[in-house]
Amino acid sequence: MRTDTVTDHKAYRFLQKHLDQQAIGFPAARSGADIRFLKSMFTSEEAGLALHLSYRPSSLQEIMLTASGEYTEERALQLLDSMSMKGAIGFKERESEDHWFVLPMVIGMYEAQDGCPTTDFLKGAGEYMSTIAFSKSLLATELSQMRTIPINASITPEHTVATYDQIRLLIESSEGPFVVLPCICRESRAIQGEVCKVTSRTETCFGMGSMAAMVLRRGHGREVSLEEALGVLQQNQDDGLVLQPSNAQLAEFVCSCCGCCCGMLRMQKMLPHPIDFWTTSFQAEVNAGVCTGCGLCVKRCQVGAVVLKGSPKKGVIGKSRCIGCGLCVPTCPADAIRLIPREQETVPPMDEEELNDVIMSKKKGAVSRFLMFLKILLKMRQ
Repeated sequence: MRTDTVTDHKAYRFLQKHLDQQAIGFPAARSGADIRFLKSMFTSEEAGLALHLSYRPSSLQEIMLTASGEYTEERALQLLDSMSMKGAIGFKERESEDHWFVLPMVIGMYEAQDGCPTTDFLKGAGEYMSTIAFSKSLLATELSQMRTIPINASITPEHTVATYDQIRLLIESSEGPFVVLPCICRESRAIQGEVCKVTSRTETCFGMGSMAAMVLRRGHGREVSLEEALGVLQQNQDDGLVLQPSNAQLAEFVCSCCGCCCGMLRMQKMLPHPIDFWTTSFQAEVNAGVCTGCGLCVKRCQVGAVVLKGSPKKGVIGKSRCIGCGLCVPTCPADAIRLIPREQETVPPMDEEELNDVIMSKKKGAVSRFLMFLKILLKMRQ
C-alpha cells in the first residue's frame, strides 16, 4: 500500500473517531462502510480540517486558533465552503458572522442532501446505516433528536398544549426564512422501486430559520412564505403523515413521515417497546363503549400501534407503541378516539445547540450501548 494511501486512510479514521466523540456519534463499522461513506463526503484534506470542528458552531477565527499551523485562512475558507455546500458539515450565520459545525449521520449528513441524493450516495449511506454499530449509536441517546407532535385536528379545547407541541405556533414563532423540499426517505425508496403508500407528494419536508438558510445557501429546496408553509403542512396532515420536528422548543425543521418510507418510523416498528426511544407528550385512547370496530384507525396508524381485538372487535392502542401523532383521532367515524397527555411531561431543550449539549452530557458508553441492544434483542424474542 502506498504511503500517501495509508496517510489518507488514517485521515478518515481520525475523522470517524472524532465524529464518534460528538453528541450523536459515528461508530466504526467492521465492514468498512464508515470509511467508504466518509471518503464519499470528504477529501482527505477536508477530513483533516473537520477535525477542528465540533457539533457547536465555530467561527473562522475560532477554527484557525487550532488549525492555523496546517491551513492558511484562505485555504481553510475554501475547504469549509466546499464541505458545507455538499452537506458534509453544517453552516449558520450568527451575529453576521459565518460559523461551521460537524453533522452527525442522522439527523445531519443524510438529510443535508436536501432531497437531491445521488444513487451512489444513497447506496453508501444505506450500507453504513444498516450496520448494527450505527443502530446502537442512534438508539443510545437518552434524549431523542426528534419529537412527535399531534396534528392540529386531534387537539381539542380540553387539551393544555405547549407551544412546542402545536405545529402552527411552532412555525409561526420562527423568524424565517421557510423552505420546503423533497423527502430524502421517499426519494431513497423510490430509487429502490418502492412507492409511498401514504402520499404521492414528495415535497413534504420543511425547514425554517438557520436550517432553511443553510438549505437555500446551497441552492436547494424551494423558499416559501409562512402562509405557503402552513398550507404544505396542512396537506401533509390531510394525507396522514406524522409530524416530527427537532426536539427543541425553537425547532428548525419538521419532518412529515410515513411508516413505509421514513427510516425512523420503520425502525420504530421493529422495536418491541419503541416508546422507550421516542419523545412525545400524548398517546391515543379508545373508548371501547363507542368503538364500532371499523378498523380505520388501524389503517391510519403509521407505526402499527393499533389492533382490533375481542368479540366484537374493538380498537386497542398499544401504549408502548403509540407515539401520539393524533392521525387516528379526526378520522374515527364514531369519535371513539382521543389524545390524552402522557403521565410524564417532556419539556424539550430551548434550541438545537442545547439539545446536543444535553445529548452529549448523557451519552451512553460502549458497555451501556451493548446492554441496551441486548435488552432489545431479548424483548424481540419474547
